Amino acid sequence: MCGIVGYIGGRQAVPILLEGLKRLEYRGYDSAGIAVVAEGRVLVEKKAGKISDLIAHLQGRDLPGTVGIGHTRWATHGEPNDTNAHPHVDCTGEIALIHNGIIENYAALKAELIAKGHRFRTETDTEALAHLIEEFYRRNGSLEESVRSALLQVQGTFGIAVISRREPDLLVAARRGSPLVLGLGEREYFLASDPNALVPFTQHVMYLDDDEVAVVRKDGLLVKTLRDVTVEKKAVELGLDLERIEKGGYPHFMLKEIMEQPETIQDSMRGRLLPEEGTARLGGIQHEIPSLLYARRMLFTACGTSWHAALIGEYLIEEFVRTPVEVEYASEFRYRDPVIDRDTVVWAISQSGETADTLAAIREAKRKGAKVFGICNVVGSSIARETDAGIYLHAGPEIGVASTKAFTSQVTVLTLLALLLGRMRSLSAAQGREMVAHLQALPSKVRRALANSDQVKEIAELYKNSRNFLYLGRGYNFPVALEGALKLKEISYIHAEGYPAAEMKHGPIALIDENMPVVFIATRDATYDKILNNIQEVKARRGRVIAVATEGDTEITRYVDHVLYVPETPHFLNPIVSIIPLQLLAYHIAVLRGCNVDQPRNLAKSVTVE
Repeated sequence: MCGIVGYIGGRQAVPILLEGLKRLEYRGYDSAGIAVVAEGRVLVEKKAGKISDLIAHLQGRDLPGTVGIGHTRWATHGEPNDTNAHPHVDCTGEIALIHNGIIENYAALKAELIAKGHRFRTETDTEALAHLIEEFYRRNGSLEESVRSALLQVQGTFGIAVISRREPDLLVAARRGSPLVLGLGEREYFLASDPNALVPFTQHVMYLDDDEVAVVRKDGLLVKTLRDVTVEKKAVELGLDLERIEKGGYPHFMLKEIMEQPETIQDSMRGRLLPEEGTARLGGIQHEIPSLLYARRMLFTACGTSWHAALIGEYLIEEFVRTPVEVEYASEFRYRDPVIDRDTVVWAISQSGETADTLAAIREAKRKGAKVFGICNVVGSSIARETDAGIYLHAGPEIGVASTKAFTSQVTVLTLLALLLGRMRSLSAAQGREMVAHLQALPSKVRRALANSDQVKEIAELYKNSRNFLYLGRGYNFPVALEGALKLKEISYIHAEGYPAAEMKHGPIALIDENMPVVFIATRDATYDKILNNIQEVKARRGRVIAVATEGDTEITRYVDHVLYVPETPHFLNPIVSIIPLQLLAYHIAVLRGCNVDQPRNLAKSVTVE
């Protein structure tokens, strides 16, 4: 969630640190700070608020130095203010440290350190680690050894970077459960918690794994385990360019990413459809097909938007593969002792590939003997490395905190999976070819749905001041209702709930009056007549109804206040086109309300702490 950057080399560190932090703004944060080693001192500057506030604070301050670290903080322990912002220092001011994650035993460590005379200045868990490193540093004089020794006493998660005035040509970094990637240059090295921060500087990177420590100097780096065993690491190509992480003329990343969906859906299918055979090719799981075919059940685990995609995946796999599927919140998975055996296949879904709860669920499933597969967007991410096999989305970087293109790519990939396995089970070649044809037509249908953005904005103008929304759908469109409601509350701060349409009369109908906008996903499918009945129940109570309906459906106009049309699409692909007007509705309402669309309050793009 927080962001880490670091630099060591021949250039001035501060401009590089600030540029890296700007690239991490989308992750969500409430304060920012930097530290550099210069003139025999560790110089620390930090500020609550945005990076622009930190930059204004730095005006007129001379911060020379070619070794430095920077951080954007998303508060966990201690309120967001100047004092609690990172970096944190030890008693002597010799050491500066930045940290992502949570030190679970910080209270015990803090009490022990205070008893030894350490003076704490902040409310954070991180400061305990700075003082613990100081305690070892007093004894051995080696920053590397002190960091390793301190981390062996830590319970919890961490991605850290540490510098010291006593060793001005050294940067030490380490991770457990919180991502870190090293960027490689010519006699210079970069560090970040997210590869996007490295794109302006290098395309060659190394990913740290859990319980690894990077010892970085200008003339080279060494990676070790916490137990002081040297690890051989290979550099990989990042494969990102600046254009893909810029706004490209759009006012917000979120709008850019909504509008990119015809291309990102196409990219998720590129090279994977086999039209003649009526099936799909998914190279990342090809060697594990027997495990998938003979699994007695599948379990999908995810969080947030990815959980909604998983619900659609449940419908797809059960309809086309006939394998029982359960969907679990990753945040609850490991705490309820789920029933898993060797005949269970677990799928973990995450845009970032770094979601802490989903990673914990993966590890719990593996401990119980299950095969674990991943669906994620970020190459080289922790989930990609820790699963037995998986499928990449190829949706490109998603910068907006509210996920849009990743959701539609996840559903696309899950459809490819259902097609591949279904053809090996019960789908005929003719049925497979028909599914392939529908998938190939999908990008153009999404493009048509996007063309209605101005009409969506007109509706947004009418309802921008509403305090509550209700979203209702049936079958495949029930998860769409959940996702539409989530998008609205994430970025506009309007309370919204998604429900199965039939459940409305089991409670939520009590909320409906002339001030309650109700969004129905009412496309023509097997539940259409039932949805019309539900709409009339709302209208009988003077509710205002916005319907997402199939092009050409004039009947529905008799029952609703507004219609947003989407192209006719088979029921199993309908979520991908139906979500488009709901993404646009959330976006336009948020903009009209003056909300920070790309960086909504209290949210982070990648939730890397529990």
